[in-house]
Amino acid sequence: MAPARKTASPPAPARPQRPPLSTALNLAVQGVPPLPLRAGKMPFGNCPRCTGGACGGRPNMKNPGPCQCPAPCHAWAAATTDTRVLTSPAWAPAWREAVAVGYHPGGAGVTVVDLDTPAAVAWARETLPATRTVPTTRGEHWIYRGVMRSANAVRPGVDIKSAMAYARWLGAGSQAFGVARFLAIQHTDCPGPCGLDALGEEIVAAAVSVGVPEAYARRAVANGLDTGQGAAA
Repeated sequence: MAPARKTASPPAPARPQRPPLSTALNLAVQGVPPLPLRAGKMPFGNCPRCTGGACGGRPNMKNPGPCQCPAPCHAWAAATTDTRVLTSPAWAPAWREAVAVGYHPGGAGVTVVDLDTPAAVAWARETLPATRTVPTTRGEHWIYRGVMRSANAVRPGVDIKSAMAYARWLGAGSQAFGVARFLAIQHTDCPGPCGLDALGEEIVAAAVSVGVPEAYARRAVANGLDTGQGAAA
């Protein structure tokens, strides 16, 4: 795996969030195959004729098969850069209910190291080559060029997402985490009082105003403040 170009600038404030389909189309034209995600960051379930592998599965899955279903069945294997498919009537119901956008890292030629805990992030900083990082509500995604086998729990709090896997495309909710973390780090040396709680409420309000669910925004901001204060300790 080759590191992607490292970015060191502070996270930008949350901007108005695109509808999921709009985000997906933007990814597709950049060569990143997207798919809709439902509540819980999960792909949509298979249609009745694909349930239980009755269709044989899509090509390129572990057991190649003849599935020609036009709906977004089979999770990561349905991700596509074909805008005609993404905007087709068969995909429309999923986009109407989608709460987020996923993508197939392997199809985009990248590998995502998903770090879910502060300890996992600390391990990555000590062990892995520096690369492009994206904050999540629990940790960070480290993104590398190249494709490899995906694996969960390769060590505590660390998953590898590349071939035959999907990752969530991170938007305003993760930006809220990043902004909160950045502010917390900057305020550790302030003579105070800093009023981080009030700043946190402003970040939550900004995230909610662009469509992030309030519970998700509050969790992202709380984690960002805690992680930032811990990083500067």
